[in-house]
Amino acid sequence: MKNKIFLLKQLSFFVSIIAMLGVVYDLGFNHLSYQVQILQSVYLFAMIVGFFSIIISYLFKKTRPQLKVLPFDLLFAVFILVLIFLDFELLFESNFSFLYFLKDKIWVYIALVFIFIRELSYSNFDFKRIYLNPAQLFILSFLFIIFAGTVILLLPKATYTHISIIDALFTSTSAVCVTGLVVVDTGTYFTEFGRFAILILIQLGGLGIMTFTSYFSYFFKAGSSYENQLMISAMNNTEKIGEVFSTLKRIILITFIIEGVGALLILQSLDLTIIPAFTDRVFFSVFHSVSGFCNAGFSTLQNSFYEPAYRFNYPLHLIIAFLIIMGGIGFPIVFNLLSFIKNSIKNLFFKMVGRRDHIRIQQIINVNTRIVLVTSLILIVLGTILFFIFEYNNTLTEHGFFGKLVTAFFESVTTRTAGFNTVDTSVMTIPTVMMMIFLMWVGASPGSTGGGIKTSTLAIAFLNFLSLAHGKPTIEVFKREIAQKSVNRAFATIILSIMVIFLSVFSISLFDMDKGLLNIGFECVSAFGTVGLSRGITASLSDPSKFVLIITMFIGRVSMLSIFIALFKKFSMHEYRYPTEEVLIN
Repeated sequence: MKNKIFLLKQLSFFVSIIAMLGVVYDLGFNHLSYQVQILQSVYLFAMIVGFFSIIISYLFKKTRPQLKVLPFDLLFAVFILVLIFLDFELLFESNFSFLYFLKDKIWVYIALVFIFIRELSYSNFDFKRIYLNPAQLFILSFLFIIFAGTVILLLPKATYTHISIIDALFTSTSAVCVTGLVVVDTGTYFTEFGRFAILILIQLGGLGIMTFTSYFSYFFKAGSSYENQLMISAMNNTEKIGEVFSTLKRIILITFIIEGVGALLILQSLDLTIIPAFTDRVFFSVFHSVSGFCNAGFSTLQNSFYEPAYRFNYPLHLIIAFLIIMGGIGFPIVFNLLSFIKNSIKNLFFKMVGRRDHIRIQQIINVNTRIVLVTSLILIVLGTILFFIFEYNNTLTEHGFFGKLVTAFFESVTTRTAGFNTVDTSVMTIPTVMMMIFLMWVGASPGSTGGGIKTSTLAIAFLNFLSLAHGKPTIEVFKREIAQKSVNRAFATIILSIMVIFLSVFSISLFDMDKGLLNIGFECVSAFGTVGLSRGITASLSDPSKFVLIITMFIGRVSMLSIFIALFKKFSMHEYRYPTEEVLIN
């Protein structure tokens, strides 16, 4: 019986893979009528197998999901059954006419995607640490999405005209690494299918495919091996192994809530005369909400928000800036703040009703959160002030005083790994360019969707300067001592980032020396910080230079330190220490 159940699940998973390949073929290629009929038969067979797979999984204790999955499976099974009946035309039109909107093929695609996710979640993937360490698995997951995205963007129906392999790889890497540098215009070069594929790549790249697959696997299977929990905990920097899946759930939930709210706010800020069709406005809102929260910087507009129709839409700029900040501040900080606010509200409520015995001790905002918040606030405020001063009589001249403030604020926020722009970056003053290079290099915060060396790294480096100046042997902040391990990582991150950027600038200078050192440097820092801002040279770069930027974007997203950890096996701890000796530094 056990072998029969295993074979059934394997069959269901195999059929779901075939169906997903059929969906890709259906959307990506032009085909004849007989091919359409074959695809419809494959879809129908996959839905029937998926329906019975759900039912049979509850009949045997070995495969029975946990109780909280039952409502989802029940609704999903009914949904699939309705689609099957509609395909066979078993529903009477007079009684079920309200369901005929489900005959649109998009609902079949949605059902097949959920069937594939469910079957994939039930498959056994044991991540043995003796074969792959967390860093290797993390890097391989990004490489897999990039190459899969490249293949999809190369499909005939993904673009209006042919796209080269290097441009498809560049676009896929830029989307997965949430950078935003583009070699072709996203809005006019890619079809609806191509733009939707880029949207999915941005979402998967922003959160990581392992986040989704790990949580759904746990959700449907009601558990995971301790080995897998260790692996996922290391990949997501979760302190407590027992909380790894609750953390993944909160990450996914908060992401979709913020992106959903952002999309609704963007939708109401749009001018109906510019985008008349409601479906186009919805896609525009969702695309830019996801791109903003994931700090991707991709836009369906040719010149981002510098387009005349959007250049003075200040409510839209503020909404996008809010999404960028929320996505770039880091999930650990968001969780810490939400926990603090939750406990504060409970304490206030119990005080108001006189139940002091129920007052809970407020969770203290930890040192990591304080460092990130203070550093982020300083960078945003300082960037806004300096941009306002440097560009007051340059790129900001067309705005009023309020518009100047909003634009300066937006540029200060977006420079830290987002990549949208509301001004012409090619005519900015040299001081502004230098300031933006610094902000792009710093980037977002740890545990976020952004890149760069991270705000905490900059803060630790600055605090280290102060400690050395005061003659202190340790770094102290907020009545806490910073661990030496954190100082070592910060130092390594800074040195490696400088090394990567230098090699990137050097390489592109060899291939495209006519582009100018400032433009090349700006482009390379933008790629490393996964920002996406450009001074207009990206599309005109040679293929070797594009490949250099591809590697730079990838390193910027996964970090050079993670690559080194993946390449070099960890040494076992020794039970001895050599005598210490100081080395002359200055």
